[in-house]
Amino acid sequence: MKKWTLFFMLLIAAVVFTACGTKEESKSGEKDSSGAKEQAEEITIKHEYGEANIKENPKNVVVFDFGVLDTLDELGVEVTGVPQTAIPSYLEKYAGKEYTNVGSLKEPDFEAVHELNPDVIFISGRQAELYDQFAEIAPTVYLGVDYAKYMESFEGNMNTIGEIFGKEDQVKSELEDINKQISTVKEKTESLDKKALIVLANEGKVSAYGSKSRFGLIHDVVGFKQADENIEVSTHGQGISFEYILEKNPDILFVIDRNAAIEENAEPAKKTIENDLVKKTTAYKDGKIIYLDADYWYLSGGGLKSMKEMVKSVEQAY
Repeated sequence: MKKWTLFFMLLIAAVVFTACGTKEESKSGEKDSSGAKEQAEEITIKHEYGEANIKENPKNVVVFDFGVLDTLDELGVEVTGVPQTAIPSYLEKYAGKEYTNVGSLKEPDFEAVHELNPDVIFISGRQAELYDQFAEIAPTVYLGVDYAKYMESFEGNMNTIGEIFGKEDQVKSELEDINKQISTVKEKTESLDKKALIVLANEGKVSAYGSKSRFGLIHDVVGFKQADENIEVSTHGQGISFEYILEKNPDILFVIDRNAAIEENAEPAKKTIENDLVKKTTAYKDGKIIYLDADYWYLSGGGLKSMKEMVKSVEQAY
């Protein structure tokens, strides 16, 4: 009898042990499944300088491009760290203490960035040479605009942001609105028998920008004809004189004031631009010297809001 009792006790123990093992295996399987799910939520973003593996909809975001910041603000995406030097006035809230200052656009505070332990860092042309240093800290995505193919590059950047933050539909809607806006403006510009010149004013000096340049969307996207089709394509523009402006005699002169963008209480570019030589041009005589908002054109170009405002601003030429 005792043998049978011992036998049944051992049998029960074996059953319990097997059940526990099955349960643990099940738990282990759940963990594996969960792990696979987490892995599936990580996306790979390819860009000009490599690729970044990022969790979808990252929460801890550091931004070193004001066009990207502009876009995230429009999409309702929160950020953690921004360079708080020369922030565009319409994004001034990001200069507040609730956001971490990570230096300037050209001189990042890598220690501050590292302490934030970001999920993703966004950079553009001004930080391109520092990509490797950023990538050592966290997944880094380069979203610079290729001026030679402005709209293709811009839309690609916007779609990338939409993919990362699960805002694809919102981005699609925004881009549709922008393209409609561009089409409306382009219909008017292409019917104008007027030629335009784009200049950047900087501390009394001027440089010209043409097609496929930093501000070339005025020609390439919106459709204004060029007063000079041989302008050198350069990041800093082609250095010119005021005699050059008179020689080319544009019907419309678009001016971006760099000093207004980076300095408080800077002397307006108008004092430099509207001198005796420029006053002889058709643009001046017809009241067609258009001063473009430096916040949008110089600091935050390539964002959802800035693009709308940039296109809108050239309508002043009508």
